Amino acid sequence: MENRKPHEEPVKKKRGMPHIYVILFVISGISAIMTYFIPPGEFERVPGPNGRESIDPNSFTEVDSSPASLMDFMLAIPRGMGDASEIIFFTFIIGGMFMVLRHTGIIEIGVDRLARKFQSKSILIIPILTTLFAAVATTIGTPELSLVYIPVLIPLMISLGYDSMSAAGIALISTALGFTAGLMNPGTVGISQQISGLETYSGIGLRLIVFIIIVTIGSLYMMRYAKKVKANPSQSLTYDEDKEKRARYENELTKPLKPLQRRQMIAIITLPVFFGILVYGVTQLGWFMLEMSGLFIFMGVIVGLIAGLSLTGVCEAFTEGFREVLMGAIIIGIARSVAIVLEDGQIMDSIVYGLGLVVGELPGTLTAIGMMLVQLVINFFIPSGSGQALVTMPIMAPLADIVGVTRQTAVLAFQLGDGFAHILYPTSGYFMAALVIAGISWSKWVRFFFPLFLIFMGVGAMFLIYAQTTGWTG
Repeated sequence: MENRKPHEEPVKKKRGMPHIYVILFVISGISAIMTYFIPPGEFERVPGPNGRESIDPNSFTEVDSSPASLMDFMLAIPRGMGDASEIIFFTFIIGGMFMVLRHTGIIEIGVDRLARKFQSKSILIIPILTTLFAAVATTIGTPELSLVYIPVLIPLMISLGYDSMSAAGIALISTALGFTAGLMNPGTVGISQQISGLETYSGIGLRLIVFIIIVTIGSLYMMRYAKKVKANPSQSLTYDEDKEKRARYENELTKPLKPLQRRQMIAIITLPVFFGILVYGVTQLGWFMLEMSGLFIFMGVIVGLIAGLSLTGVCEAFTEGFREVLMGAIIIGIARSVAIVLEDGQIMDSIVYGLGLVVGELPGTLTAIGMMLVQLVINFFIPSGSGQALVTMPIMAPLADIVGVTRQTAVLAFQLGDGFAHILYPTSGYFMAALVIAGISWSKWVRFFFPLFLIFMGVGAMFLIYAQTTGWTG
């Protein structure tokens, strides 16, 4: 029996968003139910650009129904873990490597000096870092590097009087914007233009304008939020979540400057060398998560030993880092289960085919915008830029010829519909892992990012209207 005073109202528990595991499990369940109602079909797979598998847009046929059984649904998450093993492993290694760097003390020292440098003009760090990270992403096409940036940005932003949301915003928004504009992004623009029969990286002039405008808008949006937080910390969306971080980093600038030991100095000098190897490997050797993970293991061990950690200390730091990103790694596998259910039920191709038919029925002035919105929907089910390009562009490129849109415009519609959604949908594995590393719930991120997302979609629509009315060919 409750021990409550007479006439005292019972305390009502505040209802919040369900746990992200629950959200993804429900989405996976809905996907399984969809396999009973959407007619199954498939495209014939053919060799695509760079030896990757693409589809024949004229080969769609209906196939025998194979709706998801209870056993299929039960196995979807374990299979998702296996299918997403590279990015899961990458997430663990990122967590471990950065914990090693934290144990050496060089992250704190670097953050301390950077924070002091920007102390009197701290707000400028947002557009500077946003532009820098966006430039990297638009060149090498790896928004997953946001996982690398967040552990460094959080202590920096909190020591300057901001919050974890500001740190996550810089990392996620900047990389997503660079990835979306795709000036030389091989995984989206490169593949899409090859499929569409266009010169690789043609149309870079308009894409550069897109890059400048969206990076400017993103920077101004984040600066506005950061100023509000600095003026009144209670306005932070992550005020409660940041209590421990504020206790650790908030007063860093009032402490004496930390001395830099000789071994730490040598360790810091080695970091740009590893980053140079990373950029070369991604741009010249085609490295992706598996290779980057191997490099980060070496980086953690070598830098840790140089800075003075013992082998045992390095191992314990890696283990501690693994624990911190465990939830993010699990989320990646659960998110992948959604696509597995749709693929096994043979309705993924049906969804793509049906959405392509919808675009063909739109009025001419709305066709390019319709292509962007279709790509936006498909990104929920295929949260991979290159994967989405290989599935959708063989359909959208010839469809563009039929409806009077240039193929260059169709590629731009793909970029804009695919890119911004990578940091909105809970089915995007690296994005959800980044939120866990930052200690931010998906619901709070949506509250922060969704208004900006709508602005970006509006800007994208205006660029597509311009491209369609001018017959843009690049």
